[in-house]
Amino acid sequence: MKIIILICGEGLGHTSRCLALGKELLSGGHEVHFGAYGYSKELVEKTGYSAHEIPSEIKLIGKAGALDLTSSIEATLKSADIFGGPKLLKLIKEIGPDVVISDSYYLGTLAGFTLRIPVYLILNQSNMEEFFKNRGVSLRLLGEVTRKFYTQIFEKVDKIIIPDYPLPYTVCKKNLNFRGRVQEKLFFSGPLIKEKYEDVESIPLKKPHIVSLIGGFGYREPIFRKVLETAKLDSSINYTLISGPSLDPSNLVDLPENVQILKFIKDTYPYLKSSDAVIAPGGHSTMMEALSFGIPILSFPDRGHSEQENNAEVIEEEGYGRMLSYSTPPEVVLECIREVLEEKRYRNKTERLRRLARELDGPRAVREMLEKDCREKIL
Repeated sequence: MKIIILICGEGLGHTSRCLALGKELLSGGHEVHFGAYGYSKELVEKTGYSAHEIPSEIKLIGKAGALDLTSSIEATLKSADIFGGPKLLKLIKEIGPDVVISDSYYLGTLAGFTLRIPVYLILNQSNMEEFFKNRGVSLRLLGEVTRKFYTQIFEKVDKIIIPDYPLPYTVCKKNLNFRGRVQEKLFFSGPLIKEKYEDVESIPLKKPHIVSLIGGFGYREPIFRKVLETAKLDSSINYTLISGPSLDPSNLVDLPENVQILKFIKDTYPYLKSSDAVIAPGGHSTMMEALSFGIPILSFPDRGHSEQENNAEVIEEEGYGRMLSYSTPPEVVLECIREVLEEKRYRNKTERLRRLARELDGPRAVREMLEKDCREKIL
């Protein structure tokens, strides 16, 4: 098969799981093309693959830990390319794929429909209208329009791939709201992770060890600094903080001895495997990576970001870790860390998910599903 994978560039998690799927499809002998933009395209290329430039779709703006929806809409509209649709159609025509895989990139689904190519949509949220609740009349109306648009998309795609554990273990379950026949199109693949636990080598980290993946968007910097303050309260717990592409570690001074800071790195899996817990925002892909490696999570979801808040609530409720907030003081953060480290029930539950991720093997499951569908269409 010839496959094009189109990636939403907001959030590196979309890129990570698409790279995992692309790697599996290539290993199965298929021809794979990536389409991406912004730092998503950069990450694809840093991984060693080539990527076609595609029009951007969404821009997220935040301040002091909160998603600023109005500013995000304005930024998206200002950056919109009125020729984006025709450019994307031209690109797909030139490649001539048998399948379009779109990871939350809805312009790509529309292009696939137009060219009558089978479309598979990867997503971990179907209730995007939640972003617009309690935000004024105009934004509520926009939320209703958004809901109707996505509903039509869901009805037209060939399948919807949910890159999560099947129920009852689904982390993103509070963000899913499919109705009617659309439910028959759902395919819970299991986590789409680039590296398998058994293939990753451990690294020597002083124990107990916490890895912090708070980084990326600049408005998460307050949490990054809060983790530093937490580390100063108990020198017996060690930390590796990965700062992300928009935070310069050289600006940080007076670091405690139990902390090492690394600038954005390509491969975090050895740190995940070698750590006892992970501190992360509420992004779905990071949670899947941590749970696939059997690591409990301390989650700081972005304020006003309903999807992340819902993910973090499930982590808390299912006992996979703790949900914290931007207002949680360092002393309480430390107690939550101690709780996760000392109480075996957290590790027992996440170890179960590690075993389940291995059995599900999400990338392979998606490849086999696509191959099966392709054979049935030929017949």
